[in-house]
Amino acid sequence: MVGHQPQLGRKLRTSNNFITLAWLLVSVLSELLGMAESHTIVETLPGFPGKLPFKLETGYVGVGEADDIQLFYYFIESEGNPKKDPLLLWLTGGPGCSSLTGLVYEIGPLSFNYEDFDGNLPTFLLNPYSWTKFASIIFLDAPVGTGFSYATTSQGYNVTDQIAAAQNYEFLRKWLLDHPKFMSKELYVGGDSYSGFIVPIIVQEIYNDNSVGRTPFMKLNGYLLGNPVTDPGRDANARVEYARGMALISPELYEAVKRSCHGEYVNVDPENVECLKDVAAVTMCLEKLYPAHILEPNCTLNSPKSKGLGWNQAFLEQNPTDILLSLSQPPALWCRPYTYVLSYLWCNDECVQNALHIRKGTIKTWVRCNKTMSAYTSDVISAVDYHRNLTKTGYRSLIYSGDHDLLVPYVGTLGWIRSLNMTLNDAWAPWLVDGQVAGYTMDFSKNHYSMTYATVKGGGHTAPEYKPKECFAMAKRWFAHYPL
Repeated sequence: MVGHQPQLGRKLRTSNNFITLAWLLVSVLSELLGMAESHTIVETLPGFPGKLPFKLETGYVGVGEADDIQLFYYFIESEGNPKKDPLLLWLTGGPGCSSLTGLVYEIGPLSFNYEDFDGNLPTFLLNPYSWTKFASIIFLDAPVGTGFSYATTSQGYNVTDQIAAAQNYEFLRKWLLDHPKFMSKELYVGGDSYSGFIVPIIVQEIYNDNSVGRTPFMKLNGYLLGNPVTDPGRDANARVEYARGMALISPELYEAVKRSCHGEYVNVDPENVECLKDVAAVTMCLEKLYPAHILEPNCTLNSPKSKGLGWNQAFLEQNPTDILLSLSQPPALWCRPYTYVLSYLWCNDECVQNALHIRKGTIKTWVRCNKTMSAYTSDVISAVDYHRNLTKTGYRSLIYSGDHDLLVPYVGTLGWIRSLNMTLNDAWAPWLVDGQVAGYTMDFSKNHYSMTYATVKGGGHTAPEYKPKECFAMAKRWFAHYPL
């Protein structure tokens, strides 16, 4: 009997292995069966002649309790080398701005044909500077209530920053389980504007779960953020310093407001009369500028009421459609928000929604940026601590700013980056595209973590919409691990 004990032990270990494997299979199958997603390959789109020259998939993934949240996405496989190129989850800001903004106005393969627009269904041109040339990208409509994403219950629309990040992470896990060939690809999470709050939380959650062996393991290499809202108070206070540097206010006014307000221009002491007076003067100097790009006009036709120097989310959520479409003729003064009208016309067309396989009756009207997300609660005061925690992960990051952005000035972004107390490896220096200065860059590191910071000369909020060629070069170099 003694001689048979080792064999018995082997049998027990084998049995335990089978049990473990069985439980693992049950767990995975349960997750798969619990998904409420559907997806379809889209080969043609209204407004584009012929077959799409890239692989587009659209679909829904159910998240939350009983999959009551249905998140809609556009997935475009890399046009370069899809077997080797990385996978990027891309989030747009707001909160509540559809990821179609990123797809057709910023980094995707299609752009609206503005010059030939005749008031009918908009048409498309191919974007030669699409980031899908070197990465596969998931453009996600999140949080729920954004774009074509919807909830099956009214309670489902009660979302906070933390909940939104958790739901986006759940989406990514389920999407990868349903697309297993992408599990081996390098993974990045990125976005711009308000997603500066959400992306670092998702990255932290992935790191935590990878560390404890949760499946599926995500091959996360890092994250990237453009014009990121990180600390609204710091961002807004930086506007005075930025306005002085860009000659938007006079040196005398800058010195006066700096002296009277002691560096706090948002939460002003109501009894500090001098500070209130100086802040009002600064606001007056800036009110005719489009805050997303200081060289463009702020259209009085649809400008939200000023909140002084405080963070004004309404500038990111303008909906000029009903106003513009009701006019007998186009306004004489061009304004960038007018170009967004084309997205409303296109996405609300029945043929377009059929082509995208949108579920009928799930949304009333598509809007580029949802201004009615009253159930959304911002519960992250600052994302700086998330970035500080991520310096312990060994990931790499790219943070970039359009240097003509007044909403989230680059000086404020540089301020919180410096507060992370990283080692400066490469000091402020120009980076070039076609022999011309495209911006300035710095490189930092801490432990095994690395961060590249870049400004994009002439870029606004957000940079790729204004400088697509330069941002294409910047991102392509960074993804390839080349210096800018």
